[in-house]
Amino acid sequence: MEKKLIISCCCLIMGLTVFAGDGEYAVTKIPAVLLKNANAVKRMEQISFEVVNTGEAILKKRYAITILNENGDQQALFMEYYDKMFEIKNIEGALYDAGGKELKRLKNKQIMDITGSDDNNLIDDNRRKVHDFFHRIYPYTVEYEVEIRFEGTLFFPVWLPREDEDFAVEQSSISIISHPDYTVRYKAFNYPGEPVVTTEKNRKILTWEVKELPAIKDEYASPPWEDINTAVYFGPTAFEVQKYKGNMESWQDFGKFVYALKAGRDKLPDNIKQVVHQLADPVRDPKEKIAKLYEYMQKNTRYISIQLGIGGWQPFDAAYVAGKSYGDCKALTNYMFSLLKEAGINSYYTLVRAGRSAKRIMADFPSSQFNHVILCVPVSSDTVWLECTSQTLPAGYLGDFTCDRHVLIVDENGGKLIRTPKYAMKENLQTRRVKAVLDEEDNLRVKSETVYGGLQQDNYHDLIHGLSKDKVKEVLHEQLDFATYEVNSFEYKETRSVLPEVEEKLDITVNNYATLTGKRLFIVPNVMTRTYHRLTPNEDRKFDIELGFEYKDVDTVEITIPAGYSAESVPAEISLSTKFGNYQSRVKVEGNRITYYRSIEHFSGTYPAKDYADLVKFYDAMYKADRNKLVLVKNETAAKGF
Repeated sequence: MEKKLIISCCCLIMGLTVFAGDGEYAVTKIPAVLLKNANAVKRMEQISFEVVNTGEAILKKRYAITILNENGDQQALFMEYYDKMFEIKNIEGALYDAGGKELKRLKNKQIMDITGSDDNNLIDDNRRKVHDFFHRIYPYTVEYEVEIRFEGTLFFPVWLPREDEDFAVEQSSISIISHPDYTVRYKAFNYPGEPVVTTEKNRKILTWEVKELPAIKDEYASPPWEDINTAVYFGPTAFEVQKYKGNMESWQDFGKFVYALKAGRDKLPDNIKQVVHQLADPVRDPKEKIAKLYEYMQKNTRYISIQLGIGGWQPFDAAYVAGKSYGDCKALTNYMFSLLKEAGINSYYTLVRAGRSAKRIMADFPSSQFNHVILCVPVSSDTVWLECTSQTLPAGYLGDFTCDRHVLIVDENGGKLIRTPKYAMKENLQTRRVKAVLDEEDNLRVKSETVYGGLQQDNYHDLIHGLSKDKVKEVLHEQLDFATYEVNSFEYKETRSVLPEVEEKLDITVNNYATLTGKRLFIVPNVMTRTYHRLTPNEDRKFDIELGFEYKDVDTVEITIPAGYSAESVPAEISLSTKFGNYQSRVKVEGNRITYYRSIEHFSGTYPAKDYADLVKFYDAMYKADRNKLVLVKNETAAKGF
């Protein structure tokens, strides 16, 4: 009876047929403002999330989306994940034509039930319910209704009415239902006002609703999605998951829950304790001890994801990892924690939201925002960070997967937010020296030596550790910016340190690098390092510009050309100094030798939308400068053979 009441108060009792019978989903009823820049329009969405108690919640969603063209087809796909903590109770669906006439209704046998895991997961209870009507006569509308039971209240839904760029919303609402004494926390972005609060038979209902949200046009280097979109994030206070109880009113409280999941799981077998002391006891320097134990862990374990129920949050104990020689991020981090503890070194189990484009969490909104675990090891006035899932990274280096963001360190006192290191321009340095010889057939023999530092070496680290030599050569054949070329040889050498470097040596033959027209020879002196950013002007830019990667490239090139040529036209020296970065290039010709120098400093930061035109000019100027040609002319005496 309680459920019927809740559905009523959330306007969810109507059957799927009510909306379509009178052509409610007719495309002609969509306001014109919502069609601009839109590939799909959400016609309606009604969500209710009821906190039954701290150990159970019920989510009900009902929505309809009109697909306007083939670029919106992905929005017609229904997909919901489930596992031991999420049970899908019911799914209904229907398909409508442009006039709102029902064409087809979903049958249970048409719903695919497939794995939700990936190749990294050894054992995983994550699965997906998937359905697509595969209708391609535009426009059309899909409508779905789903009910999901949450076993536990660790996770609350996110209300994101506009789910993507080029996606408009006619109407969307969410209601959060709980006991009057239970506090549901929320953080809103770009939502005017506060939720409507009502009570009904010992239930408190908070409702948010929006209407007529136009599509957002994708813009280069725009801010994080929640900064430019309407969204509300929700979080519990007291919660429970598989009999484990916690509270999320503060980061300290949430940290206590995480610590309780790993408490007592740091006991090592006696043989591993002996190894720890053999490695660590003779060493005096704490950082060297940490590095030795980290390398031992890397050589004797491998990353395999095992996610079953609470195992998605709770690490396997250290003895399990020692015996099996594998574990997921939680298990391996806990194992490394245990090795260091045996050596008398304190460390912190640390939650992080990992990913190259996932650097920000809501620091003022304690909630489950993390997807990975690393280890923080304080050493006197310094800190050593350890990525325990990697068998190749040096101790102390994180890379762009987890650097420069808030993380939650955990101990018996709870959790505390701190930041991981940021790698700045001076660390992200690429230096390249090129010596090249141009022959009489205009082929260029290139020998280059490049040192990649900091984040600039990340891709090369992955390349040399993840691929065979033959595969690396294939990658080089695809990525170098020459029309026709052959990689004669290549070599990589890695320096493992807190700030690692990769040294690359290439020997390449480039066919027809120069262009010969009559007695004139045209050649681009910038042989290898060219920028590819050319931005489309946008006088109506709406959002701030966020540049997140700062780096410096320095190139020195020497090209030996055939005898008998002199310079007819030499590109002018270029020096650009802007708020986004600096650029310099210059060319000199002496005898049969061309010398080219190039330097670029690219800044990070947030800039107002009005500066976009200046950014377009800066990138365009660099693009053109990188491709400036030097014109050489054959001397008359040389042309006559004297």
